[in-house]
Amino acid sequence: MVKVISLSNEAYARLAALKGAKSFSETVVSLTEAKPKKSIMEFFGALKDRSKEWGEIEKRIYEDRKKFKLREVKL
Repeated sequence: MVKVISLSNEAYARLAALKGAKSFSETVVSLTEAKPKKSIMEFFGALKDRSKEWGEIEKRIYEDRKKFKLREVKL
């Protein structure tokens, strides 16, 4: 079954730019397909090449934690 939809000129231009040789229907279907969820383990080691940078970030985190003070609340 075919349905008629309306798009703004901007939306049409963006969709047309994405579609390439595919039909508009194929483009919409591919854009709206559910993507498989990634496992957190896929990101393991992502910062290994940036260990110096991560070390600086970690240092700032610990420094900020030391500055944090809990407030007492009387009920």
